[in-house]
Amino acid sequence: MSTEKKRNSFSGSIGFVLAAAGSAVGLGNIWRFPYLAAKDGGGLFLVVYLVLALTFGFTLLTSEIAIGRKTKQSPLTAYSKLKSGWGFLGVLACIVPMIIMPYYCVIGGWVIKYLVAFVTGEGGIAAEDGYFTGFITANVEPIVMTVIFLAVVAFIVLRGVNKGIESFSKVLMPILVLLVFGIAVFSMTISHTDASGVTRSGLDGFKIYVIPNFEGLTVKGFFSVVMDAMGQLFYSLSVAMGIMIAYGSYVKDDANLVKSINQIEIFDTAVAFLAGAMIIPAVYTFMGTEGMAASGPSLMFVSLPKIFAAMGGVGRFVGILFFAMVLFAALTSAVSIMEAVVASFMDKFRLSRLKASLITIVIALVGGLAVCFGYNIWYFEYTLPNGAVAQILDIMDYISNNVMMPVVAIGTCILIGWVLKPKTVIEEVEKSGCKFGRKQLYIVMVRFVTPVLLLILLLKSLGIVTVI
Repeated sequence: MSTEKKRNSFSGSIGFVLAAAGSAVGLGNIWRFPYLAAKDGGGLFLVVYLVLALTFGFTLLTSEIAIGRKTKQSPLTAYSKLKSGWGFLGVLACIVPMIIMPYYCVIGGWVIKYLVAFVTGEGGIAAEDGYFTGFITANVEPIVMTVIFLAVVAFIVLRGVNKGIESFSKVLMPILVLLVFGIAVFSMTISHTDASGVTRSGLDGFKIYVIPNFEGLTVKGFFSVVMDAMGQLFYSLSVAMGIMIAYGSYVKDDANLVKSINQIEIFDTAVAFLAGAMIIPAVYTFMGTEGMAASGPSLMFVSLPKIFAAMGGVGRFVGILFFAMVLFAALTSAVSIMEAVVASFMDKFRLSRLKASLITIVIALVGGLAVCFGYNIWYFEYTLPNGAVAQILDIMDYISNNVMMPVVAIGTCILIGWVLKPKTVIEEVEKSGCKFGRKQLYIVMVRFVTPVLLLILLLKSLGIVTVI
């Protein structure tokens, strides 16, 4: 009882929504969403993603936020408080952000490097072939950039829920949205004539992005789109990694959860859409349909700098705005990832925020060093079950995102849908007197549809199911 009274909370729903949306709006939205949209038929992917966001994503998001507020605990301890014997699920939910945090800080360091390059007028050099590889394989500079990024994240988390996470989100999230929107509008106004005399425009690229392409679509192809969209939702909504449970535990009992969840869905979907509108038109204009096949680091740190360089003088300014926006997105997500771990240590071991943060910083730093070394002195290649060739960062990403997150999500659905029954979450959502409009949809999704889809996604990630 006393622990719950002392627990910090968001000052209001706006602070919670912006913090949760900030967690959701991360690198996955920026470098993965546009690629999947381009690969999976443009508007077709958008429609499937929207449907899944309002059903599949809504179910997981609602469950985790409700679990957090009901238990007033972080992921490591929330599940055991809900149901004795289910603490193992909390351990898994806590391990996920512990794995993600180190390599996320490394990538955040990469973003800082490119932002500095464009600010100092070296954007043209950053666009040259081999620049990115030369940077990440260096012995010292990637580590320095990682430490800088980690220090900023740690500073925010150390300041606590109100003065740190909430205040930070209220400032950065509106700026981030303005930057994404501004760059998206600019991308649709540009045009370029290549060496062969072919002229392409950003508006044409935008049409490719939003207009569904059913050419050659098969049943197997459609299910592939569904799986891609569902996998993207883990990145987009920050579910199955303990974050929303931790943030939910800071939500006041009189807050309208239905309204907050709806706002998070809208916010995240809008930014994900704008990320595609920002990147796909620009990539298409300067690189054609072939360039749209890039994703991940190769998109952000190789393809886009070349595009900014091709824009001429305005490219430097656009590059600065773009990497500033990416840095803001990376910071808001990294803060939530670290907070999920810090809150878990505080609740489980009764540690102060300072002690829990220091332990978490050490974990992030050690893991971050391993990731950096994975590109030079510890470099090796390993073939994952899904056929991808990987090294340390890719392996950590695969284990956390492709294996552990679906397992945590499946376990959550089983616990809520069948062991405790959906009324556990429904009662928590309606506690403040708000009407749960999608109550029946939630029951069907959490008990039947969501766990089945998650199981298929897990089997596909493990390489067990290759043909659907």
